[in-house]
Amino acid sequence: MSGVTPYITLAQIAGRMKDMNTHEAVNEALDEVEYLFEVIPPELQDPAETLISQLREKLKNLEPPGQR
Repeated sequence: MSGVTPYITLAQIAGRMKDMNTHEAVNEALDEVEYLFEVIPPELQDPAETLISQLREKLKNLEPPGQR
């Protein structure tokens, strides 16, 4: 995890979430947060878990109608 600052990475992803309008963008962010979740200290896992839930919801809402 050299060179990665979990606090900053989580904050950056959360800050740009409203601008994520494609499946690719949301999936990329979700992959990054899910990876971080595995390696971050326990005190950061709750905020990461919240962000994962929000990203999954956003991804679900991006799906075309009838594809859910």
